[in-house]
Amino acid sequence: MSAESHAFDLLPVVSLLGAGVIAVAVFRRLGLGSVLGYFAAGLLIGPYGFGLFTDPQSILHVAELGVVMFLFVIGLEMQPSRLWNLRTQIFGLGLAQVGSCGAILTAAGVLAGLPWMVAFIAAMGFVLSSTASVMQLLDERGETASTRGQKAVSILLLEDLAIVPLLALVAILAPATGEAHGSSLLAIAIGLGAIAVVLVTGRYLLNPLFRILAASGAREVMTAAALLVVLGTALLMQMSGLSMAMGAFLAGVLLSESSFRHQLEADIEPFRGLLLGLFFLSVGMALDLSVVASDWRAIAIAVAGYMALKAAGIYVVARLFRDSHGTGLHRATLMAQGGEFAFVLYSAAAAVGLIDGKDNAFFSAVVILSMSLTPLALIALRYILPSSTPSLDGVDVADDLHGTVLIIGFGRFGQVASQSLLARGIDITIIDSDVEMIRSAAEFGFKVYYGDGTRLDVLHASGAPHARAILVCVDDPKTADRIVELVRGECPLTRLLVRAYDREHALRLAAAGVNHFIRETFESALRFGEMALRVLDVPEDEAAAVAADIRRRDSERFELESTGGFGAGRDLLLGNAPRPTPLTTPTRTAKPLSPETAAVTAGDGAGERSH
Repeated sequence: MSAESHAFDLLPVVSLLGAGVIAVAVFRRLGLGSVLGYFAAGLLIGPYGFGLFTDPQSILHVAELGVVMFLFVIGLEMQPSRLWNLRTQIFGLGLAQVGSCGAILTAAGVLAGLPWMVAFIAAMGFVLSSTASVMQLLDERGETASTRGQKAVSILLLEDLAIVPLLALVAILAPATGEAHGSSLLAIAIGLGAIAVVLVTGRYLLNPLFRILAASGAREVMTAAALLVVLGTALLMQMSGLSMAMGAFLAGVLLSESSFRHQLEADIEPFRGLLLGLFFLSVGMALDLSVVASDWRAIAIAVAGYMALKAAGIYVVARLFRDSHGTGLHRATLMAQGGEFAFVLYSAAAAVGLIDGKDNAFFSAVVILSMSLTPLALIALRYILPSSTPSLDGVDVADDLHGTVLIIGFGRFGQVASQSLLARGIDITIIDSDVEMIRSAAEFGFKVYYGDGTRLDVLHASGAPHARAILVCVDDPKTADRIVELVRGECPLTRLLVRAYDREHALRLAAAGVNHFIRETFESALRFGEMALRVLDVPEDEAAAVAADIRRRDSERFELESTGGFGAGRDLLLGNAPRPTPLTTPTRTAKPLSPETAAVTAGDGAGERSH
């Protein structure tokens, strides 16, 4: 009897899981997305639904770890150099959007009759978009890595940073004690010190730590260490008064160039997904329907007005920063809602007496409803704007494939490369992200699956870990580099063959440890030159010998350049340097070329382009 009285109550856990699983499945089936499904499930089982949970705030505090882990995963994708390249978008576009939207919403609140201080707090809370909602919606649509997705991420980072001065401002505006100004300055100093600690620790301690743990061979220890890094950094930031999510993001950025990056991402992913779903559930539970029922007209006007004004401000800023009409509308719709940081700001303002409890509940309800309406607004936008993404009707998505060879990219290069493998009866799997090309290939009997090779989950679904060889045939060097990075991190023993865009790209691939690569125009241009010599009545063996000599010179020069000997490579190209041992022994010996002839025929420099 005693054992039964102390048994763990599984009903809340089963309720959360059951509501989330069923609601998300139904809502995604209806095309409404998982975020809205989680909100609806939370509302259904919360204190204003079936009442299975009476304290949603306690769940929300735990579920915020989902946002923390989400930002850590985003940080893993943001190398410091990439983050530095986004500085203009973060502090230019981000500041412009936050400042302009804050001014517009504050003015609207004052015109609606609110005291200026209350209007300012309400506006700035609503300006901080929901990082969790926006990132989840971008992820579901595969837009996180796109240009418009990267700009949205930049703005979200600035908004995460903005919560720090806003909380300090709340302390300054509080009904004053003489210590308010000094305490806010101290809070800022503590926050900066915490950031410095994270940067130093991440720079000098994390990589050695993970190397030691990896040597132990215990997978569960690596998982525990990954959680320790995320939660420890979040705790440090929370104790210093900063955003937990920002701390996790910084930790991710510092580990983004680590050789353990993909392992960390794989370890965190299950926790991230589960806790992020729990976060959306708890936000749905937190919607106080009694407040909505008692003042529904004012709340409806506030939700519609704030979302419309914020969307207008976002659109104007986007156009001023030379974004297209479609991109501006997309960002305005995606980020028109308030976010989780509004709850923090409103609670802090209520605690020091800047707003009362009724205002806190009212503004929190406005934010939650705006978060719930965003997925619906994005669906409506699809009917307003012409679709930029072709329908996948009739196209199979890569899922649980197991080919001997995986080909990524099936343009003109991949089509030719595949023919030799097919001629020998080798089992190949082909993926591409161009839907129209997939349909065209099907008309000629090729089975091509839809999949983005720059995503780790797609590579797994396409059978990359089981393939004997992976052929990267995409025509964009940055995309090829990203795929190479993922494959080298996840499948280090798989043979990797890559289409190089030009010499500069080939040098990067050599440095990345790619097994085999070929510049897409070099061999065809060499054959073309050999044909030109024959047309000019040069004997066939001499034309072939000239081509062989050029191929050998290029191989030797590439070897020198790949090891840093650019000057020696140029001398070799011009015939002014002793020749090292060739990488491949030429079958013929050509007559020596004049420096002028060699300079014209031997290279395909970084400016090479194919059409």
